[in-house]
Amino acid sequence: MKINLSQIEDIEDLRSVPAGEYHCRAAEIRESESPAGHTRWGIRWEIAHGDFQGRTACWDSLHWSERGLPRVKFVLQTLGFDTEGEMELSPQAIEGMEAMVQVQPEEREDPVTGIRRIQNRVPFAGYSPAPVPTAS
Repeated sequence: MKINLSQIEDIEDLRSVPAGEYHCRAAEIRESESPAGHTRWGIRWEIAHGDFQGRTACWDSLHWSERGLPRVKFVLQTLGFDTEGEMELSPQAIEGMEAMVQVQPEEREDPVTGIRRIQNRVPFAGYSPAPVPTAS
């Protein structure tokens, strides 16, 4: 086979849906430690309704660090949690919850392999409450 690949970009596109706002469900939560040593929760947002139902819209993270807590509070408020005062929370508490999630493409280069990747990300304030179901 003779082929010229010089016009093919060296980029890996990991997006399963186009940029936009989607009604999503927190389908999976993974707790881990960041390189800086603080707890983070990785949330897999799965599209709950519409043309792309069942697809992963994106992964997003909540960082339980001093710098990350304002966004944690914003996301929890959007999901309907009362964030005034002290609370006890586990990753399972948000699993299955729904929100409108805005996703937009972000390109990064892997520092080890040099491969450029495009994946969806959620902007800082890219969440809003999910619509309230209406009675049929």
